Amino acid sequence: MRNQGLGSWPARRARMTPDRVALTYRGRDRTYRDLHARANRLARALARLGVRRGDRVAYLGANDPALVETFFATGALGAVFVPLNTRLAAPETRYIVEDAGAEIVLLGEGHDGAGLPGRHVSANGYEDLLAEGDPGAIDEPVSLDDLCLIMYTSGTTGRPKGAMLTHGNLVWNAFNLLVDVPLADDEVTLISAPMFHIAALAQTLIPSVLKGGRAILEPAFDVDTTFDLIEAERITVMFGVPAMFTFLTQSPRWARADLSSLRHLLCGGAPLPEPLIRTYQDRGLTLLQGYGLTETAPGALFLAAGHPADKAGSAGVPCFFSDVKLVAPDGSLAAPGQPGEVHVQGPNVTPGYWRRPEETEKVLSADGWLRSGDVGVADEDGYVRISDRINDMIISGGENIYPAEVESALYGHPAVAECAVIGVADHKWGEVGKALVVLRPGETVRPEDLIAHLYGRLARYKIPKHVEFVPELPRNAAGKLLKARLRTLYGGTAR
Repeated sequence: MRNQGLGSWPARRARMTPDRVALTYRGRDRTYRDLHARANRLARALARLGVRRGDRVAYLGANDPALVETFFATGALGAVFVPLNTRLAAPETRYIVEDAGAEIVLLGEGHDGAGLPGRHVSANGYEDLLAEGDPGAIDEPVSLDDLCLIMYTSGTTGRPKGAMLTHGNLVWNAFNLLVDVPLADDEVTLISAPMFHIAALAQTLIPSVLKGGRAILEPAFDVDTTFDLIEAERITVMFGVPAMFTFLTQSPRWARADLSSLRHLLCGGAPLPEPLIRTYQDRGLTLLQGYGLTETAPGALFLAAGHPADKAGSAGVPCFFSDVKLVAPDGSLAAPGQPGEVHVQGPNVTPGYWRRPEETEKVLSADGWLRSGDVGVADEDGYVRISDRINDMIISGGENIYPAEVESALYGHPAVAECAVIGVADHKWGEVGKALVVLRPGETVRPEDLIAHLYGRLARYKIPKHVEFVPELPRNAAGKLLKARLRTLYGGTAR
C-alpha cells in the first residue's frame, strides 16, 4: 500500500481479520470488513464533495461509528481530521471551524450546523452520503510524517489553538502504549470517554484497531451503563479520568459488581488520589496512571502494572519511545526531589500548532523538546509526580479550563470591574472554578446573575461553580495579578 498512515488500518485489519467485530454500538456489531467498506465509501464520497489531500474535515458529535469512520476516511484521503468538542458553546465551535478552515463538517446525532461556516452533513444525511461513495479501493500516498489530525486545546490567552498530530505521532504513541500495556487481540474495550479528547482516541480506539480488538462505543459515561456493560460484555479495557473511576466507587453497585473481566484500567487527565488507588486495589484492580498532553499524542509518562507499591500515585517513568526531563527555572536539570518543568521529546511530539508559529516557538525547541507548562518532581528512581502547573490551568473532571478565557467572558458583564478565576478543591470533580469579582462602583449583582451571563458564552464545564465578591484583587508593583496570593486568601487549590 502507498498509504502508510492510519487511514490504511481498516484495510489492513480487514485483510487479516475480516470477520472479527471491530465496533459495537447500541447492540449492533460491525466487523472489520464493515469498517473498511464504510470508511472507504465515505472517503470516496468526501472526495466527490471536493475534499483533497491536506483539507480539513471536522466532526461534531459524541462517540459513535460515524466518528470512527470519518477519522479513518480522512486518513485514507490524506486529509486532516478535526474533532470538535460537543461541550463547547456555539461561538467557540464556530471559531475552531473557521480557524481550521474546515472544508466540511459532519454532524452526529443531536447536533446541527446552525451558525457554523461551510458545508454540513447532518446525521440523517450520513447514510445517504455513504451510499454516494464508490466501493472501489482507495490508496492515496500518505506517509507517517503527514498531518493526521488537528485537536484544539484551550489557550492561556483565551483562544483555543490547534495541536497538529501526524500519523507518525499517533502510531508511535500506540507503540508506547503497547510496550507498557500488554493488550491481546481478544480485548473488549469500552470507550465512553469522548474521542474529541486525545486520550480516548489514541489510548483506546487506535490500539484496539491495531490489535484487532473489539471497541464498544458509548456516547457518554454513565455509571450504571458502565457496570451493565462490564458484566454483560465482559469488558477488559477501559480508559477514564479520575472522576469517572471515583463515580464508580460511589455507586451502591460497586461492592457487588462483577469486575472479574477487567484487565487494564487506564487513567489520565489529572493526578490520581491515593485513596482511590487503594479502593481499586481492594477489589484486586490496578489503575494504570499516565501523564501526557494533547501535544504528545498523548503518552509521555506511564506507571505500568507491576511497579513497586511505593510508586503508586506517581505518573511513572518515560514511555519507551519518549524522553522526559525536568528543567529547573535556571535551565539546568532538576535534581531528584526538586521541582522542574516537564519537557518531552520523541516521535509522538507535535510538530506545532496550526497556523501559530509564534505559539509553536514558545513551547517547542529547535531540537524537538516540548515545554509542557507542568511541574514535576522525580524521585531517585526516576518516577515522576506531577506537582504543579506553571500556568493557572484548572483541571475539572479531566477537562482543562483556562482562567483567562473565563475571565474574558466575565468582563463582558457591565457590573464587573475586575475579576480573577482560580481553582478550588471539589469532592466530585477534583477542581472547579471560583470567580473572584470586584464590582464597579454603584453596581449590584447576584452571583447567579454572573453565572447566568456565562451560559451560551462558554461550555458549561468552564463556568465557575462559585462566585465571591471581593473589594480588590492583589497585584504587584507592576500591576500583575498575584494568583498565588488569591489562592491563599480565598481557598484556591494549592499550586
